Amino acid sequence: MDALTKKAYELRRDIIEEVYRSKAGHVGGDLSVIDIMTTLYFGVMNVGPDNWTDENRDRFLLSKGHCVDALYIVLGEKGFFDKQEAIDTFSAFGSKYIGHPNTEVPGIEINSGSLGHGLALGVGMALAAKMDHRSYRTYVVLGDGEMAEGSNYEGMMAAGHYKLDNLCATVDVNGLQISGTTAQVMNSADLGRKFEEFGWNVIEVSDGNDCGQLAAAYEKAAACKGMPSAVIAHTVKGKGVSFMEHQAGWHHGVITEEQYRRAAKEIEEVLR
Repeated sequence: MDALTKKAYELRRDIIEEVYRSKAGHVGGDLSVIDIMTTLYFGVMNVGPDNWTDENRDRFLLSKGHCVDALYIVLGEKGFFDKQEAIDTFSAFGSKYIGHPNTEVPGIEINSGSLGHGLALGVGMALAAKMDHRSYRTYVVLGDGEMAEGSNYEGMMAAGHYKLDNLCATVDVNGLQISGTTAQVMNSADLGRKFEEFGWNVIEVSDGNDCGQLAAAYEKAAACKGMPSAVIAHTVKGKGVSFMEHQAGWHHGVITEEQYRRAAKEIEEVLR
């Protein structure tokens, strides 16, 4: 097992504990997106607590903000704050680790969670970098269900128009959302073709839970000049926990003690 894959499964273990303790959270999406976040934070992006005030730090925006449970775990592991505090107090009364990203938490660039806003904000940050001659790159992670929001397409159009080659969007395509499959609720396929029509460099990742494939995709994105890049990452909702995989019911679900023990055991078996 390579280092990034191992890290992603260790963070899955933390996510399961965090969601179990809080009796809240969006665990299915957390488990589908954690490989993307792990690859970005520990293999790609130039950002951490040591350079958080540096104007040239890379920017990360979680547009699918309901999966902040996973982001808190990643930021804690990165050293922005005590990860155990996030695990212990997520969604608790008075905690700053609430159910959507907020800038009271170190390492978070924007408040998000109103779906469809993250890409437009990323376009603004990438355009600002061009205007200010800054070297940072902006990474935005969206959900495939979120692609029903029309503001995404305005952002896609603007990014292509301004040739923002310092912008990389990743769509976590797990095929499910809270009320069913994305195909049934609001079919957004073929996403790659849609991005291409707006002038984006599209990189399809057949296994978006494979950190190696993701790392290669981000390398291609960084090498592309003259247009923004979109990584279309085909993932599994609930990845790593057998009874959660491919189940829309785990978009948001409360984990029982028995389920917690079973999930933790499955993840530990992968890490052995």
